[in-house]
Amino acid sequence: MDRSKEMAGLAVRALEDKKAIDVKVLDIAEISTLADYFIIASGANRNQVQAMADNAEEILGRAGYHARGVEGYRNGNWILLDFGDIVIHIFDEENREFFSIDRLWRDGKEVDPHDLTDAAAAAAEE
Repeated sequence: MDRSKEMAGLAVRALEDKKAIDVKVLDIAEISTLADYFIIASGANRNQVQAMADNAEEILGRAGYHARGVEGYRNGNWILLDFGDIVIHIFDEENREFFSIDRLWRDGKEVDPHDLTDAAAAAAEE
């Protein structure tokens, strides 16, 4: 499995472990050099948003992937985790609607998050 797909699968699993709302994965490799995937998710409040970010960093870190940058953690209304191949955007519900990242990057190809988590789980078993 390619590295970015594995990272995206691990990230989705980490977010879903903390009850993320409306997880979307956009394959942006064809339209941007920023990353291969954007992962976008929401949490109900600041504590949940921060817990989702913490869990994503921990799970990806255990797999050997470390964030190059983290923005917005203290405020907790939009946390950006940059892992190079993937960028994770975690919003509270109000800010996700306001910034509408999903719409801004609509040219990206939407990927079923569960396809990625299934692939990451299979890779971990190998």
